[in-house]
Amino acid sequence: MSNATKGLINDWFEQVWNQKSDAAIDRLFHPQGKAYGFPDPEGYLVGPEGFKTVHRTFCGAFPDLHMEVEDIVIEGDRAAIRWKATMTHTGDHLGFKATGKAGAISGASFIVTDGSQIIDAWNYMDLQAFFQRLLAV
Repeated sequence: MSNATKGLINDWFEQVWNQKSDAAIDRLFHPQGKAYGFPDPEGYLVGPEGFKTVHRTFCGAFPDLHMEVEDIVIEGDRAAIRWKATMTHTGDHLGFKATGKAGAISGASFIVTDGSQIIDAWNYMDLQAFFQRLLAV
């Protein structure tokens, strides 16, 4: 299953984040899948529609968002991914005015799949520090 898992992960980052495809979310995220760490470190969302809400907000705030997978470690149906996102804050979707600032954030995701869809994902990044940098004068 590791080849299927690797393909799923690569498709997720490329199609969902870089191409911003809602259809890819429907295809790759299990209907009862859970994503932890969204929209806040202690929160989680369920299913494609729950994920799309946060995804649209984030992509609306950062339309040029680009995710780069830096490392993937796969064991069976589980994967650990280290990634970096670069973006420019040009949308007002986060509850505060767009700053026009470019930035980057690194993070890690730990994913369980069934080979064709993401079942569970734990996501770790310091969004609070990133937002503070955006708002700094």
